[in-house]
Order: sequence, then C-alpha cells, then structure tokens
Amino acid sequence: MLRIQDISYKVEGRSLFEGASATIPTGHKVGLIGRNGAGKTTLFRLIRGELTLEGGTITLPDRARIGGVSQEVPSNEVSLINTVLAADTERASLMAESETATDPARIAEIQTRLADIDAWSAEARASSILKGLGFDDADQLRPCSDYSGGWRMRVALAAVLFAQPDYLLLDEPTNYLDLEGALWLENYLVKYPHTVLIISHDRELLNRSVNAILHLDERRLTYYTGVYDQFVAQRNAQRAVQAAAAKKQEAQRAHLQAFVDRFKAKASKAKQAQSRVKMLEKMTPITAPEDAARVVFTFPQPDELSPPIIATEGASVGYGETIVLKGLDLRIDQDDRIALLGKNGQGKSTLAKLLSGRLEKMGGKYSKSSKLKIGFFAQHQVDELYVDETPIQHLMRERGYEGQAKIRARLAGFGLGAAQAETEVGRLSGGQKARLSLLLATLDAPQLLILDEPTNHLDIESREALVEALTAYKGAVILVSHDMHLLSLVADRLWLVNKGTVTPYEEDLAAYRKLLLATDKPAGNKAKAAKPTPKKASQDTIKALRAEVRKCEERIEKISAMGDKLSQKLADQSLYEDGRIGEMEVWQKKYSEVMEAQDRAEALWMDALEKLEKAEG
Repeated sequence: MLRIQDISYKVEGRSLFEGASATIPTGHKVGLIGRNGAGKTTLFRLIRGELTLEGGTITLPDRARIGGVSQEVPSNEVSLINTVLAADTERASLMAESETATDPARIAEIQTRLADIDAWSAEARASSILKGLGFDDADQLRPCSDYSGGWRMRVALAAVLFAQPDYLLLDEPTNYLDLEGALWLENYLVKYPHTVLIISHDRELLNRSVNAILHLDERRLTYYTGVYDQFVAQRNAQRAVQAAAAKKQEAQRAHLQAFVDRFKAKASKAKQAQSRVKMLEKMTPITAPEDAARVVFTFPQPDELSPPIIATEGASVGYGETIVLKGLDLRIDQDDRIALLGKNGQGKSTLAKLLSGRLEKMGGKYSKSSKLKIGFFAQHQVDELYVDETPIQHLMRERGYEGQAKIRARLAGFGLGAAQAETEVGRLSGGQKARLSLLLATLDAPQLLILDEPTNHLDIESREALVEALTAYKGAVILVSHDMHLLSLVADRLWLVNKGTVTPYEEDLAAYRKLLLATDKPAGNKAKAAKPTPKKASQDTIKALRAEVRKCEERIEKISAMGDKLSQKLADQSLYEDGRIGEMEVWQKKYSEVMEAQDRAEALWMDALEKLEKAEG
C-alpha cells in the first residue's frame, strides 16, 4: 500500500502540506481532489520522488513501479504503435536480446519470460488502447512527428496505460481527450489491475472510475471511501455536524459569560463566577466550517433577435477542395442548447468554424441574422493570450473607454479578483486563463456562444458556476465537451456529426455512452438458422423466481439500512480527531465492505429480475 505519514512541504514560503497523512490500499482507484493551487500535482511529484519532503515520509512497496504521463511524446519518426510498445521496457529489452542471444539456456529463459508477461499479445493490446484514444489502424502506423502536441499527449497516455505500472498517477488526463476518449478511459480505469491515483475535476469520471476520494484541503489529506457523490454527501454531513456543534458551544459560552459578567462583582457569587471563568478557559473552541468563496461567472445578456439566427440548406464545408461535411440542413434559434457529438475527425470543429463564420461554405445556402453576434471559445485560444500582459491590459485593449472600475468589475464577475487582474497572464493558473478567455468571448453579449472544451483547467466549483451561468444566459449555446455532467445539465438537443453530415440524435447521452462502449461483434452468417421456440416456464418455476426476487429486495433493504447507519457514523466529526484515526479507518473499511455488498446484492437482484421476465414471457 501507499502510506503518506505526517508530510510537510512548502513552495515559496507557502505551506502546501502540514502533517498530512493518508493510506491508499493496494489496488484501489482513488480520485485526488482539491481546489486549484492546493498542491495536488505537487503531491504526485513527492510520491514519484521528484521533490524532497521537509517532514514526514511517503512509503511504497519494494520494487513498485510508478507511472505517469510524460509531458509530451517526442516528435520523431517512430510510429505510434512502436512508441507505445517501447513503454514496456522489459518486453522491449527481452525482444531485442532474443534477436542476438546464442546461449540455448539464455534463449529458453528469454522465451519463458516473454510468455510469462504475455509478450505475444502486446501489439494487439497496444493497438486496442490506441484505438480507444482515437487512433485507427492507419493512424497507428504513422510517425509521431505527424501529430500535434495534444495528440502526442494521447500517445503518452496510451504508453503508460500499456506499461501497466503498479501505481498509475494521472493528472487531468481528460483535458486532452474528447468525449469519446474520456468515456473509453472511464471504462478502462475500472478494469485496470493495479492502484490508480487520478487528479480530476470531471464528476462523471470520479463517479464511475474510482472507489475512493482523497481530499486535499487546508494542507491536510482526508480519505473517503466511495465515489465523488458519496464524498459530497459525507463532507456535507460532517460540515453540518461541525456547524451545529460550533453553534451549540457558542450558545454555551454566551450563557457562561453572561453569568460571569452579572455576578463577578458580588461576593456571594464570586466563587461560582470564578468557576465558570475556568470552564470558559478549558473549552476547546469548535470552529464553524467556513463557506468557500463561491465561484461565479457573469455573462452579459444579449439583445433578442427574430428566429432563426442561423439556417443552412444543403450546405457543404471543408478545406481547399476537400469537403468534410455536406447536406447540412440546420436551424439555430436563440433559445437552443445544442451539444455536438461524434468521434474525432468527423468534423465537429469544422462545423463550429462554419457556424462561427471562421470558415466559408463550399456549397448550398447559409444565412444568419444581420445583427447576430457570435462568441467563440476554443481551448487553443487560452494559449493565444498575451503572456506578458495582465487581464486588465487585455480588457483595456477591447474596452478602454469603459474605465478601470468597470473593467475590474467585469474581471471580478469571472472570478478574477484584484490580485489576478494585475498579474501577468503567464503567471496565472490554467483555470484563471480559461476564465479570462471566457470573459473575452462573451464581452460583446453575443446571441450565440460556441464553446469548444470550455471546462479544461476549471475546477469542480468553476464548472458548476459555468453551468449556472449558461442556464441563466439568454443566448444560444453550442457545446463540444468531454464533460458529460456539463452536457447533461446544459444541452437539450444533440447533433451527431458522423459520416460527412450532421443529424439530430434522438436518444439521450446515456444511450450515446452505451453506443460508444459497446464492443464490436463479428458479423455472423447472413443466413441464420431459425431459433428454436423457447420452452415456456412452469408456474412452479415462476413462483420460485418471484420468491428469489423478493429475497434479493429484502437483502438490498437491509444492506442499504446498514450503509445509512455507517454513513451517519462517518459523519461524526469527533471521529476525525487525532487519536481516533485507527477507529475512523475501521469504520471506513466497514463502509466500503457494505457498499461492495450492496453492489453484489443489486447485481443478483437484476439477474433474478431478468430471469423472471424471461420466464413470464
């Protein structure tokens, strides 16, 4: 297991960790969360031994392999598939040695070890991972130099997944993935055979791919069993208990102080007053949890235009003489909320450029309202900010006539306070740069806002603020995002970009997720043998199955009640005090066991229901 004990570490005099401790059981999938700048990436570097602790220890099992995504795969002429295969250094070394070895005994050792590590299926495994991250068979044979930095980061991710380290450390891996790649990664991590620590602000990933949350807050680490939504529930329960205890203590202090103030001058009551003074002095203050400063986005509201604001009829678009999309019959009204779905390379960005006026149509009709203003946000625009200028200077260029007071108010409306407003962009965090880019995109109060991966670098609080801002916004929104939580809360229409055109997707995001994760099944013979008519189940069989379903339901109710009691126990703030850590870990382990039992019970119930439905016809 990974054991973090009483660690301390400072950066430029600012303390990131003070006596922080946590234990990560072997094989667990853990989401590391905390506000931007709290020290999550620094913790990863400390675990890898890249930084030296100022106090405490971090211990790992002997010979444990730690893996993470490289900053970038080199731009060389090595093919993608060979780059990934090379990540398994033992296999690569053995394969190279097998070509030159002459000693029969050594050759036998090499072949035995290659068999042990399943070396002969390596290429198929590497190819499967690359496909999941968006590279088809032809792409995998191309050299790394053919791809941009973002795509090479996917290759780096594929390489570390293929190498299967004992401790896989991933820092915001979905920032350079699209929706399809992010969903594939969610599914892959669930089946990953070793320990995973993942820094992420993606709620869906934290709810589907991990079984514990490690929360970094106030320079301390707290380990919670369960997915992200369970963490939120436990955290809120703890804060409510702490707030109630603080309120109760404050009332008690006020009562004691009132007695002291009233009777301290009276000789007959002096002894009792002094006794209450001592009681006040011995009280350990309980501090009410502070509400974190709420992140907000304030989008200016646009003027209303007559519908439609954009319409196309038989339109086509592409680059040079190559048509990417054709037969586009689309209509956008000002109250539309549209999510663009489709695998990489199908034309989502091309469509966004057409709608935003950044790309001219090649054929057909394209019309838009003469007064339409369009705001466009793409991740690459964050990198195009002037790194040696402050946010104030960026806005002065666009709105110099408004004066600094109004400009500062605009920046504050996007979570950029006085300190950030006067800091050079090059020194701002990724989230702060993203907020500035969003502000610039919405500055003119556009009636149409096109957002391409707007949540990259935003923490969970900022993502929730963006959802609220988009919900209140009176213009049309077109979204391209890997954040399923954002899409599910904002979008009310889905467009599928596929096979050179754009069509409405009539089902929901859950159905789209299942479609993407469904494994390709080999086509069977066209002439299929007629299926035999299934024999109808007897009444005794149906009764037995109904009884089994009832038993399963009763089992789930009992386990659920047990889980509720354990959740209440874990919400007891005193459980987290020094000296009770061991007891807290026992209760967390019990809670984890109950949750696993509940999952098994629900699986048995679903199986029993399915059998009953088949029996009843």
